[in-house]
Amino acid sequence: MITLYHSPNSRSTRIAGLLKELDALDRVAIEVVTIQREDGSGARDPRNPHPDGKVPLLVHDGNLIWESSAIIQYLAELFPEAGLNVPVGDPRRGAYLSWLAWYAGVVEPVLVLQFLGIDHPGIAKTFRTHDDLKARLAAALSDRPYLLGDRYTAADLLLHSPYAWFGKPGVPEIDAWVERCMDRPGARFAAEFDAKHGA
Repeated sequence: MITLYHSPNSRSTRIAGLLKELDALDRVAIEVVTIQREDGSGARDPRNPHPDGKVPLLVHDGNLIWESSAIIQYLAELFPEAGLNVPVGDPRRGAYLSWLAWYAGVVEPVLVLQFLGIDHPGIAKTFRTHDDLKARLAAALSDRPYLLGDRYTAADLLLHSPYAWFGKPGVPEIDAWVERCMDRPGARFAAEFDAKHGA
């Protein structure tokens, strides 16, 4: 049994969208739970087994998988027939894994710190700046529709998600890519699901 613990309009929204892209909605149950929100609303849900009470959390036969990057890689490999992963042996696998890790290790910290108004030279040296992020993405998308070429992958689903949430950055290559990703069946499903199950 596989269950996604999800709270509408949160980081787990992208995982709900992934389940649609993987054609796995009949194989993964979505358990809607509450979480403590940044604005102080909401509360930890006792039904959610995440050690921190957060989402997303995937539970597969009693085993917990947490963090979006890990869950996305796990699900894309568990349901390979959808073609959203890059399998071992494919020459693009290194880049694919690097994009997933870059999101967790660089993109999310940079965007959260910027959102909180925290700035320090050490942050830029360690994680880079938002301008650096945009330059890296724009360069990758300068001659292709998706991060790894002509095919949409789970890396695109993860990396575009903060711009789907906070708004496009005003860089033509990135804005067009975000629009392509937001026009996918998974993104549309997740928006409809959250609208139906939101508070």
